Amino acid sequence: MQLVAVSGGAYEYRMKSELRSPSETPAPPTGWRGSREGWLEAGYQVLIESGVDAVKILPLARRLNLSRTSFYWFFDDREALLAALLDGWEARTTVPLIAATRHYAETMAEAMLNLIGCFLLPETFDSRLEFAIRSWALQDQGVAARVRAADEARLEALSGMLLRWGHEPLAADVRARTVYLVQIGYISMQAQEDIQTRLARIPTYVEIYSGARPEPREIARFNARFLPHLTGADLTGAQ
Repeated sequence: MQLVAVSGGAYEYRMKSELRSPSETPAPPTGWRGSREGWLEAGYQVLIESGVDAVKILPLARRLNLSRTSFYWFFDDREALLAALLDGWEARTTVPLIAATRHYAETMAEAMLNLIGCFLLPETFDSRLEFAIRSWALQDQGVAARVRAADEARLEALSGMLLRWGHEPLAADVRARTVYLVQIGYISMQAQEDIQTRLARIPTYVEIYSGARPEPREIARFNARFLPHLTGADLTGAQ
């Protein structure tokens, strides 16, 4: 407690905590620096919206309504943030794509439907992030090397899936490249299709990619699985 003068010449006791100026008010005990996840999400959003050159610390701090210095609680520098964004890209694209080539399927056509379904949802293949990373790779040799490594891993997984379903090695390789290069073309061209057009083309894609025509029941299961998630979704770049 401290005795202080108040209006009218009177005095009263005040707690010392009441005497601080606004600038002296302590910050909340937690959360005032933001979080690593928050900085990463802000960096991700700027990357897919404006490209890597726009991913800078001060604009991100303003976007998050945080101080610039709070960034350094979570990252050593901008390069560390960019490295984390690259790791996030692999987790949002390469990892689920490879997993999709190993999903349970009773037929070759169903296995290919599993793979195509991976490309349809941003939760399992983030096409906007893929586009941003490939654009970044055009100006950064280190990123370009990461992209080439990812391409090789993805193609190996696709080819391996086709080999397991009985295709000869050369045929498996060519079919894998057909699947993959078509999808990357969709992304690079920012191709847009409405959901009905997209779904109508999928049985023919499956037949071209795998050599097996999907049964009506397989298409019905596929549509039941994905249509609720795709209605009203942005399919830009998705196969």
